[in-house]
Amino acid sequence: MHSNRYTLLFVFIITVILGTLLSVTKENLKDKQEDNLRADVNKTILRSLDFSEEEGNPWSNEKVEEIFNNSIMALCVDLEGNKIDNVVLEEIDIERDVKRLPVYLKVVEGELQGIALPVAGKGLWSTLFGYIALGPDLDTVLGIQFYKHGETPGLGGEVEKEWFTNNFVGKKIRNVDGEIIGIKVLKGKVDYSKEDAIHQVDGISGATVTSNGVTVFLKDDLKRYEPYLNKIKENGII
Repeated sequence: MHSNRYTLLFVFIITVILGTLLSVTKENLKDKQEDNLRADVNKTILRSLDFSEEEGNPWSNEKVEEIFNNSIMALCVDLEGNKIDNVVLEEIDIERDVKRLPVYLKVVEGELQGIALPVAGKGLWSTLFGYIALGPDLDTVLGIQFYKHGETPGLGGEVEKEWFTNNFVGKKIRNVDGEIIGIKVLKGKVDYSKEDAIHQVDGISGATVTSNGVTVFLKDDLKRYEPYLNKIKENGII
C-alpha cells in the first residue's frame, strides 16, 4: 500500500497540473471573450442606428467590425460639447464617468444619418445599459437598444424586447422650444389624442419602477449631450 506521503504528493502534482491547464485555457479564451464582448456592444450600436441583419444570416464578429469601421465615426466629447482626443472609448465607464461622453456617428458618403449615444441608469434590480440613436435632425429617435440588465424576466426585462424598443422609433426628445425633455415611459398606454404623445411610449405592465427608471436616466443622459447636439445643429459634424 502507498503511504500517506505518496498520496498527498500525487494529489499535489495533479492539482498543479490541472491548475496550470485551467490557467492556460482561461488566458487563451480571454482575447476571444473580449472580442465577443466588443462585437456585442458594437452590434447594439449598429442596431440602434437602424442597421439590420438579414433574416437567417446573423452578423459574424468580422462582419460587425467591417460595418462599424466603414460606417461609424466614434469620438468622445466633454460636457461643453468639445471633442476630447486620445481617448479609448471602450475604457469609459458610461455609468460613472459623467465627464467623458462617447459618441457614435453614422456617416454615409459624408452625410450624417444618425448618432448613437450610450445610456445607463437604475431600474428595479439593476443598472440598465444601452444606446439611443437619433436621426439627422438630432430630435427624432431612430432606435434604442438595451444590451445588459438584471431586471425580472417577463416584467422589467421586457425593456430589451422589440415590442418595447420599437415604441421609441419616431418619438421626439425635444419640446417646441428645442429643449431636451427626453421620452417618458408611461404607466399604461399613450393617449395619441394629446400633444405630449410624441414624447411618450407605452409602459411595461407590472414594471413601474423599471419604466420610471428608464424615463429618468434617458432624460439625464440626453441632457449631458445637449451642448454637443446643439453644436452639430449649428455647425455640422465637429
